[in-house]
Parts: sequence; C-alpha cells; structure tokens
Amino acid sequence: MNYSVHNHHPKKPFRIAPSPNKKQAMKLYGIPNCNSVKKARDWLAAHGKQVDFHDFKKAGVNETILRNWLKHTGWEKLINRQGTTWRQLPDVVKASIDNEEAAIALMLEKPSVIKRPVLELNGNIYLGFDEARYQTLFMSAPHF
Repeated sequence: MNYSVHNHHPKKPFRIAPSPNKKQAMKLYGIPNCNSVKKARDWLAAHGKQVDFHDFKKAGVNETILRNWLKHTGWEKLINRQGTTWRQLPDVVKASIDNEEAAIALMLEKPSVIKRPVLELNGNIYLGFDEARYQTLFMSAPHF
C-alpha cells in the first residue's frame, strides 16, 4: 500500500493515511453463469465500478487465495452447501468435509462449491451478493 504522511497541526503527531491517488485492489471471483455473480457484475457495471473478474471455471482457484480468504471467514461459510455442486456430492464426501484442510482440498478440486461471488475489496472479502451491502460498501469507498 502506498502511504503519504499528513501533519496538519505542528503540535499533533503525524498521521499515516493512504495516498489519495492510488486505488486499492478490487476483484470479483465466481462463475459467469451463476445468477448471484451476474447480479453482482450487473450492479457493479450499472454503478460505474470497474472490477477484475476471476472465472473459477476457466482459471480455477489456488491454495494461496483460499488460505487468504480463510483468514477473513470460516471454511463453513466459504462452502456453498445450498448449491448444486454440494448437493451432487456423495454423502460420504460431504461427511468428510469437517475441517479447514478437507474444505480446502474440496474447493481446489471443485471450485464451484465456493460461495459466490467473492468480492475482494480493501483487503477484505465479501461473500454472496446483497445489493444493500454493496451500496454501503461503495458509499464508504467511493473512489472505486
């Protein structure tokens, strides 16, 4: 992150703030034909937000990305148990997904089991699409 130093009053200590001329990274992960991903992409486009899109079907997902997401949310939330991919898994496989390592292995093998979309914004992740939440997120980060 690029920082600039501001000191508006000689008796007050320096304050470190992000440089206003640098954008934070924003990326959307998902599958293009997923309804929630379509809604998120449409909402972002309608609000003039340019976002890099990572297609799980074409590019997959790697362990580094998953472990980073798991720093922000539990593996239980990252696995989409309502989706078709999960429902089509054999019961023995579903029962074996009972810890983070098993969940990572499943997500690496079948990225479509990941809750979608995943929005990376300002070093945080947001799962699923909720119009009110996106509105709030982008009101607080209007430079995106």
